[in-house]
Amino acid sequence: MAIEGPLRELGIHDVFQLLDLSRKTGTLTVTSQLRDNEGVVLFENGKVISASIKSNPHRIGDLLVRSGRLTDADLAMVREAQAKGDRRRFGEILVGLGLVTSREMERQMRLQIEAVVFELMSWSEGHFRFTEGMSEDALRDASAPLGTESLLMEGARRIDEWSRIADRVPNLSVIPDLAPGDADHPALLDLLPQEWKVLAMIDGQTDLRSIAATLSMSEFDVARIVYGMVSTGVVLLRQPTRASVPVALPSEPRKSVHQTPMGTPPSALRRGAEFFRAGRLEDGIATWSAFVESTPKYPAASALREAVVGATKLVEVLEREVPRER
Repeated sequence: MAIEGPLRELGIHDVFQLLDLSRKTGTLTVTSQLRDNEGVVLFENGKVISASIKSNPHRIGDLLVRSGRLTDADLAMVREAQAKGDRRRFGEILVGLGLVTSREMERQMRLQIEAVVFELMSWSEGHFRFTEGMSEDALRDASAPLGTESLLMEGARRIDEWSRIADRVPNLSVIPDLAPGDADHPALLDLLPQEWKVLAMIDGQTDLRSIAATLSMSEFDVARIVYGMVSTGVVLLRQPTRASVPVALPSEPRKSVHQTPMGTPPSALRRGAEFFRAGRLEDGIATWSAFVESTPKYPAASALREAVVGATKLVEVLEREVPRER
């Protein structure tokens, strides 16, 4: 027997709790005419094992290819194995072939599920329908079960956090770009490794959702990091349409110096080069390292790695032989 109704009568949070407490196995479909969107969540004994959404339909295999962790040939090989009767789940085949580690696979699956569940939790309008049971094909792309209660708690926390950052990061479609630098007063960046990775991906063309997918980071974490960069004037944001203007900037909008012709090196490489030329070796090393790690298939990646190693050795020698004055 199906369970269904409008979200205005039974909120999505309550629907998840109901399925969790009754240990249901089946498929929850949530639709919103207002958003022209639909989400599908699979439950096994009340726990979430898979989730997808119409507005961002990439399957886990496609996401792994986009992030450089799988090749198209790897993905085709796994799909062929499933077509020939391999009954293991998608992630189990990948791990069995040594293409990804079990830890990485679990992380990727969790990121995908969280992104969908947290999106659905923000819906107050729409209709839900739960049907018991599911096909073997549906189970093939499923992950290890995730606790529904922990997902709901984290989702509630993130919704609160989103309300705080939404004034400057209104959605995941905005495109970040580096703010023009001040040659007379260069900014000193003190960033964590994850923040360097995000900064290295900012090129004035890629939106936040794509950056998160490429780095295999949660969309929420990328938005939070970019919010901090916007607040400090390091990054500007613009809407994806030509007519839009940068949003919620700390100072008057200026044209980004990184809107350059085709064939120009990525902005992360140029920014790293600026650091090196200014003698800021640590910042240059961090920027190029983050870029190479996030885009391992960049044509000059090998040469960049060698340059980073050389620069790192130079810094080590300088610190050892000519220590900085305290």
